[in-house]
Amino acid sequence: MNSPCWTFPKLAAALLGALLPILTQAADAAAEDELFITATRMPQRVTEVSVSHAVITREELARATGAELSELLRFRTGLEFSRSGGPGQNTSMFIRGTDSNHALVLVDGVRFNPGTIGGAALQNLPTALLERVEVVKGPLSTLYGSDALGGVIQVFTRRPAQDTLEVSAGAGRWGTRQASAQGALVGDAVSLSFGTSWLQSDGFATRSDSALARGYDNRSYTLALRGDVGRAEVTVQGWRASGTAEYADFFLSPVDQDYVNDVYSLTARLPVNDAWQTTLRVAHMQDNLQQNQKPSYLVNFDSSLTRRNTVDWQNDVQLGRQTLTAGVLLQRETTRAASFDSLFDVATQVDSVYLQDRFALDAAARHGVLLAAGYTDHSTFGGQATWNAEYHWLATDQLRLSVSAGSAFRAPDSTDRFGFGGNPMLAPERAHSVELAAAWHPGAGQELRLAAFQNRVTDLIQYVVTDFITYDGQNQNIEQARIRGIEASYAWHGDAWGLRLEGTRQSPRDLSNDAWLLRRARSSATLGVERRFGLGGHHVIGLDVLASGARQDFGGQRLAPYTVAALSASFELQPHWTAQLRLENLTDERYELAYGYNTPRRSLFVATRYAFR
Repeated sequence: MNSPCWTFPKLAAALLGALLPILTQAADAAAEDELFITATRMPQRVTEVSVSHAVITREELARATGAELSELLRFRTGLEFSRSGGPGQNTSMFIRGTDSNHALVLVDGVRFNPGTIGGAALQNLPTALLERVEVVKGPLSTLYGSDALGGVIQVFTRRPAQDTLEVSAGAGRWGTRQASAQGALVGDAVSLSFGTSWLQSDGFATRSDSALARGYDNRSYTLALRGDVGRAEVTVQGWRASGTAEYADFFLSPVDQDYVNDVYSLTARLPVNDAWQTTLRVAHMQDNLQQNQKPSYLVNFDSSLTRRNTVDWQNDVQLGRQTLTAGVLLQRETTRAASFDSLFDVATQVDSVYLQDRFALDAAARHGVLLAAGYTDHSTFGGQATWNAEYHWLATDQLRLSVSAGSAFRAPDSTDRFGFGGNPMLAPERAHSVELAAAWHPGAGQELRLAAFQNRVTDLIQYVVTDFITYDGQNQNIEQARIRGIEASYAWHGDAWGLRLEGTRQSPRDLSNDAWLLRRARSSATLGVERRFGLGGHHVIGLDVLASGARQDFGGQRLAPYTVAALSASFELQPHWTAQLRLENLTDERYELAYGYNTPRRSLFVATRYAFR
């Protein structure tokens, strides 16, 4: 393993040094006035979002040809990942040091997390079919229910605003092949958008003690039909991914599993009057895993299935300086699994209500407050009350100060209760968080943001061994964690240059034994530089760098610090023809995200895209 000798101060100084030649150029263009939805469930200017957040734009997604979503998100501060091997392998995400199942993932507003073990299958979301990704760092159970202890990630599938048809194809290392097509027919009253993506990779050996290469394939489809029905806007849309992921089991035997992920929804938005808009969404989600081979140590085939139906009714009312958001969220979920000789079939009913009030304290809106309360009635765990509160002060036209706090919970999933080591008597995990932040805009297109945060999580679930010969045991609520940290970021967008510099210093501690939480670094920093050139700025080159500190893993293993970089480029050959490339792990770094599992070495992916307009 390479062990870079970067300390956090040295790294920060080096990255700041990289800024100097760029900052000498004038920033003539103001940052795009984006809208952000996830933090409050309704659009607001991204510069007015008080809690810490991040955005992956369509341009970034398009330039990341051949990359998984996690490979883009890891270049955002506060987001860490653990992956068990190469393309398509199980990926865990830690938001600000919280556990991997403390992050809620939404696809077009629909909960994507399974009701069985593990987090949402981010590896199955192809970037080619995504329009935008929003990240909120902090508790949001008040608006979204269980699992949002560390934060929420919402992905939006593509829905072009004009008639178009785009096709692309590419290839890269490890026998990776990819093709995609997206299109739209847009009218005044009706519009249709669609997309399909295919990816296949021979992969590489997932385990460091095995030479057995493990592959992956993914076939994904999206479809959205929007139309006006009277005064209402009605949208029917869906996303489906299916394929096969190969891996090596505990005994290094080859195993592969088929997967299917579905999200379908029908959404109706109706302006009741000038001040009141009501939105009703009915949705269905499926997460299905099925083994094709039977691991030698299991009596039953390892499989899991989650099906969830959701009714989400939201009302937004504007009353002078106040914006009220109130809603009801009803979920009916069934889970089935056969894993580690455990069989279960569980039905769960979850009903939630929420009320949020955003209001300005003065006519100039220099002082603002957000208050929110939610109540969830879980068929197994009863009532769970949560809250959020925010205050911001626009001290000057350039300086915005804010404080936010909130609570969240995670209901134990079916595997926690009835799977291996299952305990039906488990209680929900709970979190209380606070953040102080300052955002300064020193000039056009620039933002400097500082944030200090603390998240305290109690009743954490841990598997407790009761027989050290057979390793039999039981899941119990015995742990507590406290994550404290400081984040700093600087972003600058000009006509030709774009730059993003971020860093985190955190203390993710297990209070039960005063140990560091596993697979979470205490220091990390990222750098993103983008350069546009050519007529109209249609040629783009981007560089992303991530430096992460040392981490602890299971069994007392130490994961060494590492630095990785990715270079991406997009060149417009003709008005409708684009060539793209992405070079991952530019320095061919050897590193581990999980002990005993390989990570990608240097790899090049090239693609071409043609747009019919």
